[in-house]
This record gives sequence, C-alpha cells and structure tokens, in this order.
Amino acid sequence: MRGLILASLLAAAGAAPTDVPPRVNAARLRQRIEALSVFGRPAGGSFADGVSRTAFSDADVAARAYVMDEMRALGLEPRIDPAGNILGRRAGSEASLKPILFGSHIDSVKGGGNFDGDYGSMAALEVIATLEEMGLRPRHPLEVVIWAAEESSYGSGINGSRAAAGQLDPGELERVQDGIVKADALRRIGGDPARIGEARRGEGSFLCYLELHIEQGGKLDRAGIPIGVVEGIVTIDDHEVSVGGFANHAGTTPMPDRRDALVAAAQVVLAVREIATAEAGPQVGTVGRLNVSPNAPNVVPGSVQMTVEFRDLSGEKVARMGEALRVRAAEIAERTGTEVVARFTSRHEGARADAALQSAIEATASRLGLRHMRLPSGAYHDAQMMARLGPMGMIFVPSLGGISHSPRELTRWEDCASGADVLLGTILALDRRSAQGAE
Repeated sequence: MRGLILASLLAAAGAAPTDVPPRVNAARLRQRIEALSVFGRPAGGSFADGVSRTAFSDADVAARAYVMDEMRALGLEPRIDPAGNILGRRAGSEASLKPILFGSHIDSVKGGGNFDGDYGSMAALEVIATLEEMGLRPRHPLEVVIWAAEESSYGSGINGSRAAAGQLDPGELERVQDGIVKADALRRIGGDPARIGEARRGEGSFLCYLELHIEQGGKLDRAGIPIGVVEGIVTIDDHEVSVGGFANHAGTTPMPDRRDALVAAAQVVLAVREIATAEAGPQVGTVGRLNVSPNAPNVVPGSVQMTVEFRDLSGEKVARMGEALRVRAAEIAERTGTEVVARFTSRHEGARADAALQSAIEATASRLGLRHMRLPSGAYHDAQMMARLGPMGMIFVPSLGGISHSPRELTRWEDCASGADVLLGTILALDRRSAQGAE
C-alpha cells in the first residue's frame, strides 16, 4: 500500500522533462568532506592517508560534535536519540505532512577512507544549505539523519538503524569489546541504553528514506557512468566452519599419517569459491578469517576456525550456497580424515529498493543530463533497515577502481557533486505533487 501511495505522489508531481533541478555548491560539498576528514586522520597525515574513525572512539565523538555544529549553522537543531543517532529536522511549509528522511553515517573502519558514509552525510547537509541559500521551503519536513555505528562494532553492523527498526538482538547492550560494555560506549556518544526502545521509529512514520553513497565496487567506474540507481541490498548469510584434525610433530609425522586441519581448511576455502562461481550471477562467497591452532612452525595444525560469508540479492540463492557448503564440508572431512562442521550463524536480510523511488532517481538524473544504470548493493547499509519501515531508495556514485575501506578509497569531486544534485532533485520531485495527491 505504501508503495502505491508513493507512486501516486510521483504521478501527481507532473514535472516536465525539461525542468532542470537546482544544483548544490560543489566546492562547499568538497570543503565539508575535507573538514570531516580531520577527525581520525593519522598524526601528521593528509586527506590521502584516510581515516580511522571507529564507532564510539574519541575521533567519532569529536566528528559528531562537528556535524552537530554544522547542523546548527544551517538552522537544524540536532538531537541525539537513545540509540546515538543524530537527527536534524527542517520544517516544511505544511506541518502535518510526513518527513522525507535522508542521510548516512560518519563512523569508519580502521584504516578506512574519507567517502564511505561521510559523503552521503555531508551531501545531506549540503542539500539543506542549498535550499536555505535558494530560499526554498518544500512542503514536507526534511529530516537529516547521521546513523550511529554503521560499521561493524560489538559483533554487529548498522547499529543505530537497527535500533530505529526495532532489530537489536536480545542482550546486545551487554556485549563487551576492548573491555568496554556496549551500553557504556553508547552513553559516550549521547545515547541512553535505558531508553533504547524510544529510538524505534514507527512503520510509515516517514514519506520515504533516501541514502546517497559511494558504490564501494567497480561497476560504475568501469562503465564510465556517474549515477547508480540501487535495485536492492544483498542478503548476507554468515557461517562458522570448525575443522578438527590432530596436532602432531611436524618432523616425525609421515605425510600419509597426518590429519592436518589446515589442509582441510584450505580445501574449504577453494570450495567456497567454487560454490559462488557455480552459476551465473553477481553472488559472492568469502572466507574472511582463519584461526589456526596451535599456529606453530613445527606442529601439524590440529584445528582451524574460519568464517564463511555468502551474499546475493536473492535470499534463496544465498541459502542454496550455504547448503552446498555443508555438503562440501562433509566430503572434505571424509577425504582428509578430519572433522569439518559448517554451522550457520546469522542472516542479514536484504532489502529491495522501492520501484517508484528508483524511477524518481532515474528521472532526476536524466533531467540533469547524467547517465545512470541500475545495480545491486553488495554491501549492507542503514537503508536496508529503513526499508522495513517505509519506501527506500539509494543513489550510488563511482568508486575509483572499486576500492573502499581503504585510505585509497576515492570518488571524483565532480561525481560527488552529481550525486548530491540527484539527491536534491529527487527530494524536490518527491515533495512536489498536485493538491489532489494522496499523502
């Protein structure tokens, strides 16, 4: 139903194809991104050296204070919800209408770049700055959100948006990382664990959610296309594989007598790759971590613990790959004389972008003379949580060389400006409708 309502709003907007949307101040957007990069930058480093602004760190706290100061300068009085999310609302000309929600995150991985999350967050502020500068007051309230702890922290990612969607795990606030309880870390950024339930947003409480982000992959860059229209965010299934062999002396144990856990684990690694490439499609499989025991140069490995992750837009396909892993694990165990157990641990459900929002983004890009293509997101984003509550859309811009989560993460400044232009134009198109349009 909510998709039909949004579609009717778009149909009512009636913007002519020649009606070119306004553009943001590209130089000011760049200045915002560069200013944010100071927080978490290596000592004595430059913009090119990237940033380590992990969630709840000193750098994260300082960056959040900077962002809230920027919000205040734009007339947005920021507030922090109990989950640590920063929200700034700009009133619309019709107070009774639902807000258009948009934003991203500013926390990073260790040794990350200056565009993942930062770009979409600073572009959201630039949209507000442009509207203020032009004296434009959309009918709908506009709500900028800076999500807390999007990157993996305390064993989970998209922490702030999961709280907003009511998807926190039982006991999650009692988890400990680096000797600090998560509840205490949350207090550090202004959250309130005792009131965490109040961070939950109601279904249908906003007109739509939009997120502008770098692709973090190489499709747009290879194609030379500046705008990606996200079809959806992939489902991610995580597995743990335990390999049990027998630790023994490396010099005195003959090769035929060995029950080498690392040899079996190596075959699991290859099996994951074969499973992911067994059928056509964009699906991926990754072994990201191995812990070898006893991890000594003169001992045959006795055990290995490893992680396996499968991703695809199709949840069914992801499940099939997990089942194939369990079959291959049994075969490898028999062949190597070891015990290989693959255990499913968690699923991050994917989310489809709203069809009407995809069309609105495409129409805006076309009116701006920007080429565009549809593509899935292989990484998780806060947008997938918001898709549980209302229509969701995402705009991608190219990542040079497909590099992300690295100091070498880079997006051309002209592409940054183009993406922000599309975000601004899409917001205005969504806001505009005839007096007879539905809400």
